[in-house]
Amino acid sequence: MILVTGGAGFIGGNFVLDWLAGSDEPVLNVDKLTYAGNLDTLKSLDGDARHVFVHADIGDRALIASLLAKHQPRAVVNFAAESHVDRSIHGPGDFIQTNVVGTFNLLEAVRAYWSELPAEQKAAFRFLHVSTDEVYGTLSADDAPFAETNPYEPNSPYSASKAASDHLVRAWHHTYGLPVLTTNCSNNYGPYHFPEKLIPLVIQNALGGKPLPIYGDGQQVRDWLYVKDHCSAIRRVLEAGKVGETYNVGGWNEKPNLDVVHTICALLDELQPRGDGQSYRTQITFVQDRPGHDRRYAIDARKLERELGWKPAETFESGIRKTISWYLDNLQWVSNITSGAYREWISQQYGA
Repeated sequence: MILVTGGAGFIGGNFVLDWLAGSDEPVLNVDKLTYAGNLDTLKSLDGDARHVFVHADIGDRALIASLLAKHQPRAVVNFAAESHVDRSIHGPGDFIQTNVVGTFNLLEAVRAYWSELPAEQKAAFRFLHVSTDEVYGTLSADDAPFAETNPYEPNSPYSASKAASDHLVRAWHHTYGLPVLTTNCSNNYGPYHFPEKLIPLVIQNALGGKPLPIYGDGQQVRDWLYVKDHCSAIRRVLEAGKVGETYNVGGWNEKPNLDVVHTICALLDELQPRGDGQSYRTQITFVQDRPGHDRRYAIDARKLERELGWKPAETFESGIRKTISWYLDNLQWVSNITSGAYREWISQQYGA
């Protein structure tokens, strides 16, 4: 069995679904079910004995310890995190509590469990920590992509909290010998993405006839990684990664935000045209840029390819078409999570 934290979130949920689609090894799924945790994502696993869900906070060290003792997992994959930059600007406290204090408590519970394992199980155990490229800061147009050796220069409360969690994981390895692995990924997109992030927000607003809000001039560049590619990379690192190492996971798909929105509009024009015959591009609206907005992220994923033989299967063009098709086929999933509180957040953030 493996323990997955944050397994009802976007990336964690996709990981659990992918894991159980390709393996009979059970998953103990621990999630606090904050606003972005959604059990609807895991509905296909209802009644599946391989999936054990526990509603819990990684910061509850005693509860995590009891779960570890009961289920005896061979590995922990830690997705649990507050992850939205805009929310971190408005309310950084939750990010410190979950990403820093929560990771600390999780590490301590896992360390106590691991230290008591029999020698063979102890040697095989892994703690894989899932992090972000945002810990590296921002790049200019001419800078080389982020490598694993780049210094940490986080610029938002979110990225600072994730950087702190990465440092804790590193320290628990070097001080206590805990067998850890860390992955730092670029911007994910794909099915089951909570619709406050750019791609699902644009899809939802376009179909709803609402403005498509673009920060600033829309030329902020991100490297886009299809979520199922990310899941395959994590599986590979868990399987063969060298203990104590960090692996960057990227899609080799740098795109300005405005180009991403134009692509989404063009695909929606093709797949579900507006009734009036106009392009969805007419709904694009530029809004005031957010404070401290990083200009460019880019990931150098060559270490992961060189050492572990992984590279993404999807281009941005193939991945975004699959993503849009999924949203068009799963409108009920989207409507189920767009609660009154969510609409209030979107209104506050984008004036939409």
